[in-house]
Amino acid sequence: MPGNFFTVTSEDGGARTGILKTDRFEAETPVFMPVGTQATVKGLFPRDIEEIGFPIVLSNTYHLYLRPGHELIRKMGGLHKFMNWKKGILTDSGGFQVFSLRDRISITDEGVTFRSHIDGSLHMFSPENVIGFQEAFGSDIMMPIDECVPPSSDHEYVKQSLKRTHDWAFRCLKAKTSNNRLFGIIQGGMYPDLRKISAETLSQGDFSGFSIGGLSVGEAKPVMYSVLEQTTPYVPKNKPRYLMGVGAPEDILEAVERGVDMFDCVLPTRTARTGTFMTRFGKLVIKNSRHKFSDIPVEEGCGCYACSNFSRAYLRHLFMVDEMLGPELASIHNLYFLCSLMREIRLSILEKRFSEFKKDFLEKYFSDAERS
Repeated sequence: MPGNFFTVTSEDGGARTGILKTDRFEAETPVFMPVGTQATVKGLFPRDIEEIGFPIVLSNTYHLYLRPGHELIRKMGGLHKFMNWKKGILTDSGGFQVFSLRDRISITDEGVTFRSHIDGSLHMFSPENVIGFQEAFGSDIMMPIDECVPPSSDHEYVKQSLKRTHDWAFRCLKAKTSNNRLFGIIQGGMYPDLRKISAETLSQGDFSGFSIGGLSVGEAKPVMYSVLEQTTPYVPKNKPRYLMGVGAPEDILEAVERGVDMFDCVLPTRTARTGTFMTRFGKLVIKNSRHKFSDIPVEEGCGCYACSNFSRAYLRHLFMVDEMLGPELASIHNLYFLCSLMREIRLSILEKRFSEFKKDFLEKYFSDAERS
């Protein structure tokens, strides 16, 4: 494949900065990727995402396969043209739906058979066709099909599942016909020995990067941090490390400290739709009565469109009368907040003060100064 896809540019303890680069986009890492499940970041224009400063977004193979279908997207010129997004697109494989829709699926060595959550129709995802779907999308970064097991799964089941996930990953690698990048997905449940096996096994393949799946799926945060800490040392240092489905600021900071480069999560936009704003002093719930007459922005000093133009009182009004502008402005703010956080994280690593930055940030974030 052409070009140097990933370069580590600085390190501070376990934390590191880097550059992801393809013909279409360049991203400084650590980087957060907004989730556009169905070819849109819910409620926002592509120009909003670009103006905030994101170089890459994530879309979902499972949902796009069902609606509108990979062949339609192919005929429309690919996902970038279809959704009018000119920068990077990472597509997951539908593996998380193996976890979240377990009552609708059956798993064999061949792949996953599932019933659509839309109309109950029967479908089959194999390693080969999942790669075909993503190549039809024209994804810049693709994911293999995998099994994300529940955190309570016993060691023997996870061990058996892991072998299948590895077989699927190498079949995906063999099925790939494009120059688009394919990551391997490290699984292994909550078991460090299986995580080590997974990382070492996948490292033998020609994957462009490595995703860490099966975390942030209901386990306690200290467990997630511990498993992560016992996984990343076995992931090649010259490849990007992507922690799937994590977007809470405290989790991002803990993961960056353990050497993670990429993140995605629906959290900033999902909580925005309920009127919850992310700030340096924790979560601010705009519907609370204390904001009814407040003429200050959600966060002083924030440069986002919402904080630059509207008061808390106005934003609260929008949510109280169910105006769609409320969730849109909250989504813009929350994504701006995370984009700014990633920028500050990168700067702190470059200046060799990440530990100090993390400590100061978390002290403010969990203070009661602006709580709700």
